[in-house]
Amino acid sequence: MALSSQRLAELEVLCKQLYEGTDLAQRIQAEKVLLELIDSPECLSQCQLLLEQGTTTYAQILAATCLSKLVCKTTPLPIQQRMDIRNYILNYVASRPKLAPFVIQALVQVIAKITKLGWFDVQKDQLIFRDIIADVKKFLQGTVDHCIIGVMILSELTQEMNSVDYSRPSSKHRKIATSFRDTTLKDILMLACSLLKEMLAKPLNFQDQQQQNLAMHLLKLVLNCLNYDFIGSSADESADDLCTVQIPTNWRSIFLEPETLDLFFDLYHSLPPMLSQLALSCLVQFASTRRSLFSNPERAKYLGNLIKGVKRILENPQSLSDPGNYHEFCRFLARLKTNYQLGELVVVKDYPEVIRLIASFTITSLQHWEFAPNSVHYLLTLWQRMVASVPFVKSSEPHLLDTYAPEITKAYITSRLESVPMVLRDGLDDPLDDTATVFQQLEQLCTVSRCEYEKTCALLVQLFDQNAQNYQKLLQSSSRNPLTISIQEGRLAWLVYFVGTVVGGRLTYTSTDEHDAMDGELSCRVFQLISLMDTQLPRSSNEKIELAILWFLDQFRKTYVGDQLQRTSKVYARMSEVLGITDDNQVLETFMSKIVTNLKYWGRCEPVISRTLQFLSDLSVGYILLKKLVKIDAVKFMLQNHTSKHFPFLGVNDNYSLSDLRCRTTFYTALTRLLMVELGEDEDEFEKFMVPLTVSFETLAQIFNSSFKQEEAKRMLIGLARDLRGIAFALNTKTSYTMLFDWIYPSYISILQTAVELWYREPECTTPILKLMAEMMQNRSQRLNFDVSSPNGILLFREASKMICTYGNQILSLGTLSKDQVYPLKLKGISICYSALKSALCGNYVSFGVFKLYGDNHFDNALQAFVKMLLSVSHSDLLQYRKLSQSYYPLLECLTQDHMNFITTLEPHVLMYIFTSISEGLTALDTVVSSSCCASLDYIVTYLFKHIAKEGKKPMRSREISQGGQKLLHFMQQNTEVLQQMMSILMNTVIFEDCRNQWSVSRPLLGLILLNEKYFSELRASLINSHPASKQEFLHQCFSNLMEGVERNLLVKNRDRFTQNMSVFRRDMTETLRCEGVSESSSSEMMS
Repeated sequence: MALSSQRLAELEVLCKQLYEGTDLAQRIQAEKVLLELIDSPECLSQCQLLLEQGTTTYAQILAATCLSKLVCKTTPLPIQQRMDIRNYILNYVASRPKLAPFVIQALVQVIAKITKLGWFDVQKDQLIFRDIIADVKKFLQGTVDHCIIGVMILSELTQEMNSVDYSRPSSKHRKIATSFRDTTLKDILMLACSLLKEMLAKPLNFQDQQQQNLAMHLLKLVLNCLNYDFIGSSADESADDLCTVQIPTNWRSIFLEPETLDLFFDLYHSLPPMLSQLALSCLVQFASTRRSLFSNPERAKYLGNLIKGVKRILENPQSLSDPGNYHEFCRFLARLKTNYQLGELVVVKDYPEVIRLIASFTITSLQHWEFAPNSVHYLLTLWQRMVASVPFVKSSEPHLLDTYAPEITKAYITSRLESVPMVLRDGLDDPLDDTATVFQQLEQLCTVSRCEYEKTCALLVQLFDQNAQNYQKLLQSSSRNPLTISIQEGRLAWLVYFVGTVVGGRLTYTSTDEHDAMDGELSCRVFQLISLMDTQLPRSSNEKIELAILWFLDQFRKTYVGDQLQRTSKVYARMSEVLGITDDNQVLETFMSKIVTNLKYWGRCEPVISRTLQFLSDLSVGYILLKKLVKIDAVKFMLQNHTSKHFPFLGVNDNYSLSDLRCRTTFYTALTRLLMVELGEDEDEFEKFMVPLTVSFETLAQIFNSSFKQEEAKRMLIGLARDLRGIAFALNTKTSYTMLFDWIYPSYISILQTAVELWYREPECTTPILKLMAEMMQNRSQRLNFDVSSPNGILLFREASKMICTYGNQILSLGTLSKDQVYPLKLKGISICYSALKSALCGNYVSFGVFKLYGDNHFDNALQAFVKMLLSVSHSDLLQYRKLSQSYYPLLECLTQDHMNFITTLEPHVLMYIFTSISEGLTALDTVVSSSCCASLDYIVTYLFKHIAKEGKKPMRSREISQGGQKLLHFMQQNTEVLQQMMSILMNTVIFEDCRNQWSVSRPLLGLILLNEKYFSELRASLINSHPASKQEFLHQCFSNLMEGVERNLLVKNRDRFTQNMSVFRRDMTETLRCEGVSESSSSEMMS
């Protein structure tokens, strides 16, 4: 007893250190000791000790956490032991209903996990873990505290059944989730609804905390039931407005009863705000019920009840002043249009009154812009979808949107203009600063604004003229008030956004000449404002107006500039009268002069520069536009004067942070596309274009040769690397790429090599240089297929090899790095090196056999650097960092495809590392990774199979040639479990998982089966024997059909036959296993 008391005291001290400690080292040590507890044989007894004698809630939480991890182990505890744990916890919480809520929650989670993982477990012909409802009913008959615990168990169980554990087979999860849905979920929902009805029937006293808690947990339980993933679609929660709830058909009776909807509307009106928002969340799901659950008359009746409820809420809007209720109600309104057609809404009895109320509610919401801004999205979604549906309504009933849509547009516009003085005077958050939200709302508004467009256009013209005139007066005034000017500029910024929005909302099939003329009327005003703002530079400027202008220009470009536009568009009629702009050629001139102005005067404003360069990049993509652009004087000026003198953002002084230099790549990509239009084979023109970069490199060379200033050199080099990467990206022809290579090699590339060697510790320096090298290795559009007499391909690879080796050796000298430093300082650079190497190996512009033939070790050095860097990375990091895994696995695929001679020379520990990485990658969720793993494994298995076949046929011939194959074969014979485990994984994927790359999986699987026929037979027998006798004969036939007509070779025809057989095999196995539960043991046996 003394021993257990002492141990309890020790554990409680550790708990306190873990949950309350401020010393990080102490907390890490406590966590380590407590993790060891889970693996110790005394874990259960220690947990019991903590639960029964622990003096703090932390002790109980620790016990619950340990039990949770214990029951979730891959190798499950015996059934009886899990039953004992479950019953112990049930009795424990029943006897201690006053435990802290978070402790009860943690213990209830353990019950839910045990129930889910043991859902198909049988003892004495009984599915023993399924009697959970009966256990809960005992709680429901007790005190209110017991009742709450019972509801918490059901709620946690529903949530647990719905959550996917990616460490286990997804098919197993779906079978359990589907079985739970079909056998239990409906009963849980009905039980929760009946308890809510009982509660509503009694006088409600929400001063009573217990009653409030019970209501909350019951509503959460209903919400969990309605949020259930009924069909295994795992809907993306971020796509909230697209959601349809796939209610099972056997739930129809619940949904057809009007009392069900009435219950939740009544709850909303009866409960305090914290709870009423849960009732609204449930109604959101009810409104999202799939259409096919009802017949047409039933759906109309159901929709009528929903609309009646909406009307009741809007007629009594007091509760909507709570942000939670308001947000859920906005979601509820948006779901109405997601799931029902406008034609169905307009025939509902109360539609005219309800649409009036919704419009009034929307206008009020927009006017109070600072209240719950995140909810506006849902209201705009409703109106956007309603207006978009107008052309398709066949009903004779009026939709009334032509009355209300212009009012909504007007309310949005005027409320945003009115927000400006409040923001500036009261120091509130400016909505314009959150550009992502503004753009999203404007895109929704553009559809609404086109309904009765004449009204919107007249309003914008009036507001624009009024505000522009006021602004001009303020600028000319002798006593300039900065605050008044800022308010006027803020309003003008919003108005420019609105004009861009309505212009961007033009739809070809509904547009008329009158609408185009109105767009011209509005656009004139923005172009005039551009002239006004530019004449003030550099004395005064406004970033928000500039960003709004760039948004407008981009919308105008998409709508009225380019190939799709008829030259006779009326938009230019008004613009030619006012501005002299008669067609899109002159608009392009305006665009380019604006771009040049921005690049000249906004060099220190990163948002304006990056948005301007993105606009330039978008303009430079289409060939027809490029042909027009190169004739413009502003473009010719840029091509001849891309220096920091004319464009300050290209400068490298200390006023700019290193991240500001990133936009240079975009600039030079666009500029080089423009250069390429008329470049052809003119080397002089190219040299002329490269003069500013040549000067910079020559300056760098001098700096490097003297005692140089590191910071200045670094900045210059980062800028050059980014510039050159932009140029290299745009050079897509052999001729132009050769010009760049001749320019950079050999003198300038050696400077880059030196920089990598010097500053390997500084990723802001090495990353742009490595990315430049990776870009130059890309054989895009066959641009690296040099002439037969040219050694350029080999020379380029030698330089890449030097850089990879230099970086690899230096980076490994850093030693062990902390978790937060390992990616930026090491793994990011390694992933770029791997990408570069992969591009070289797959580019078909280097004959790698030449290196060995002439005693050149650059190829071998690059491969050795690959191995060294690889061994310094843990397997978990390989898969955890997406960019690293997406460069390593395709590189490995290239190596196994074309360079198996290298793979076979690797040391056993390196081979084991590579095979382990393949094995872990086979089950990766990223299909790029899993497909590359399958391909790599296939190349290795094929190499082995061919080697064994050759050895069998001609034992006396080519001994020296097959040494590599012999070495690999020897390794495999020493480590037979390697390929066996991979066969298990692939078979498991085919039979139990959602196999998304079936073709890729089938290719290595055939080779594995032919190399391991005995193990394949054992696998087959273990799987068949783990099923009931009634299924075994059919499963045996499935495996026979898998190998039917498949010969003992790996020819393409034979592989294709096996792939077809596997497709049928997978379908048959899925059908067979769908109806029954697969025991945990059989699934884990396949994986072991």
